[in-house]
Amino acid sequence: MSDSAPIQHARGLTAGDFTAADEPLRLFASWFVEAGRSEVAEANAMTLATVDADGLPNARMVLLKEFDERGFVFYTNLDSQKGQELRATPKAALVFHWKSLSRQVRLRGTIEPVADAEADAYFATRPRLAQIGAWASKQSAPLESRMAFERSVALHMAKFAVGIVPRPSNWSGFRLSPLIVEFWQDRPYRLHDRIEFRRGGLGEPWRKTRLYP
Repeated sequence: MSDSAPIQHARGLTAGDFTAADEPLRLFASWFVEAGRSEVAEANAMTLATVDADGLPNARMVLLKEFDERGFVFYTNLDSQKGQELRATPKAALVFHWKSLSRQVRLRGTIEPVADAEADAYFATRPRLAQIGAWASKQSAPLESRMAFERSVALHMAKFAVGIVPRPSNWSGFRLSPLIVEFWQDRPYRLHDRIEFRRGGLGEPWRKTRLYP
């Protein structure tokens, strides 16, 4: 999953019991910073859950690349299975599990594509070989052999041997704008702490509820 590109995030909480937080973004930012220090690799890895045309759930790991008050951003090939599912049903769920901290964050909400300028700016930060890979891979499509994929990579490396590698038109990002965010903290004897933030729509105030574990 790694492509070594930077991630941008909002400023987090600096102290205090997480159950006292009155909104989820700053709390997430605080936990995210801690996870970045404690996880062995890729604290920005998250499960993305979608549904297909038959309503059958689908889940896979992706990387968070940015988050702010608008939502949580990740990138993909738009022709991939997840790209097609997100465009057909623009709702999804995310799960972060930071084993080193015994913490989990769950988000559910609506999906919208990022602006072309935003996708272009992020694509420019990717390592050159990752940019080439975005052109070479027909993500989720049947692949006859590994050699065929390597041949495609070589062909695109030759094509873009000089100059900037442009972003493919079928490669972009999505933003999940959460309507429900749940924070889970492990406690001894399974007496965990769970706090849910919920809002009726984007821009509306958050309501906080403590949940039984």
